Amino acid sequence: MSRSPRPELIDADRRRLLGGAAGALLLSVLPVGARAAAPTVVAVRMWPADAYTRVTLESDAPLTFKQFLLKNPDRLVVDLEGVELNSELQSLAGKLTADDPYIQQLRAGRFKPGVVRVVIDLKTEIKPQVFTLPPVGEYRNRLVIDLYPAVQNDPLLAFLDEQQTSASAPAVAAAPTPTPASGKPQVVERSDLKVDRLVTVVLDPGHGGEDPGAVGPGGNREKTVVLQIANRLKALLEKEPNIRVVMTRDGDYFVPLGTRVRKARAAKADLFVSLHADAFTRPDANGSSVFALSERGATSTAAKWLAQTQNDADLIGGVKIDTKDIHLARTLMDLTQTATINDSLKLGKVMLGELGNINRLHKAQVEQAGFAVLKAPDIPSVLVETAFISNPSEERKLISDDYQQQMANALHQGIKRYFAANPPAPRTKVARG
Repeated sequence: MSRSPRPELIDADRRRLLGGAAGALLLSVLPVGARAAAPTVVAVRMWPADAYTRVTLESDAPLTFKQFLLKNPDRLVVDLEGVELNSELQSLAGKLTADDPYIQQLRAGRFKPGVVRVVIDLKTEIKPQVFTLPPVGEYRNRLVIDLYPAVQNDPLLAFLDEQQTSASAPAVAAAPTPTPASGKPQVVERSDLKVDRLVTVVLDPGHGGEDPGAVGPGGNREKTVVLQIANRLKALLEKEPNIRVVMTRDGDYFVPLGTRVRKARAAKADLFVSLHADAFTRPDANGSSVFALSERGATSTAAKWLAQTQNDADLIGGVKIDTKDIHLARTLMDLTQTATINDSLKLGKVMLGELGNINRLHKAQVEQAGFAVLKAPDIPSVLVETAFISNPSEERKLISDDYQQQMANALHQGIKRYFAANPPAPRTKVARG
């Protein structure tokens, strides 16, 4: 969505054109004691999910706020200071859906001169995170209100919370059977199994929520098509008697890169497959690609550029800085990393062989770069670029049921071929039926 240039950027350009002295002169004509214009909220968005609900207020200047929780009934209050009530803020109530797991009702109103009060009536006890984000990409300044449940319904997410709050907890403990963010347990009927070992595959649909990923010329969003492909692949994999599938997200919400890695490790994943849809500055770029982590820099300029754009997801999706995973950096020099990368390259090569049957390969070999989402030191991990959503013809393929199913079939066959040649090491056996 195109926007008019921001006034502060226009002023900055004028100062650069006029030169330092002239720029100073331009500033000097402002009235003594003049204040900058009060911030205006220009957009409001909501992203409900069982993992957490996010409310985003976008403004043309940074917002100043105060927050507090009230009881009887439970509600979160956020006071926006130096802001006037406008139609965008008044539209907040209309953004709420009846199935939001945490918000009963919300409203914004003028509390006193220069203060707008946002009141969120809660369905359950929550742990709020309220923070601001600077402009990035297409977004201006943002105030983010994340509503996390005080008691996590998802055993895997609860396990991760315990890890983060307990310094004495082991890096990877015996995790409970994971559930997706929808809160519906992924039940494995042991009586139906005829295998000694469940294999866990983690599927990671890229982007989500505030982070749309790449947007095609027809307006289709990367976050949507990769989730659709992931769901198709999940359905195929779950037909295998010895494969369990865990999704890093199963809806339209943002998951930080570090959390995606931590979910995979907590689930004791045997493979991690991150799904994306390329974008490039030239609309004629086309084809599928597979990437693995590199310890020694990118294998090409394009791979380096892509890794940087993918690693920017936390900036665009919006992460509270002090909640980032501090354990991830410590694992990067793990002695198993080199062996894991070698296994990732084997997986990537098999994937390319299958993808070449349904689409042109953008690169005939697995490329490597410093992708943050591939940095689990003990899990073979690849990032698959399914096609270029920035290419009009490939965008049309990406939204078609036929191509999505072909892509899911190819990835399914690639995963099966990899495990056939590289069976996972034994773990605790499950009971035979």
